[in-house]
Amino acid sequence: MVAILGLGMAHAATPTTAVLHAANMTCPSCSVTIKKALSRIAGVTSSKVDLKAETVTVTFDADRTTESTLARTVTEAGFPATAQNHGG
Repeated sequence: MVAILGLGMAHAATPTTAVLHAANMTCPSCSVTIKKALSRIAGVTSSKVDLKAETVTVTFDADRTTESTLARTVTEAGFPATAQNHGG
């Protein structure tokens, strides 16, 4: 049993965080729509929508999905999204 638990921990991925800029978010319903769409993506562990900043912060397993998939999902939900630059 210990070997099985150890194996599971060895394969646990470090969570990755992506910040997406999303347009057309105007109300709390937009937040619900985006979170629902992202929850259907394998590997997404959490999402936070900031209507004022027009951002969506997503924590996910990079072995199971990508930033481009997340942006496409938000865009297909009706909120054109792009990944924000992480550098200076």
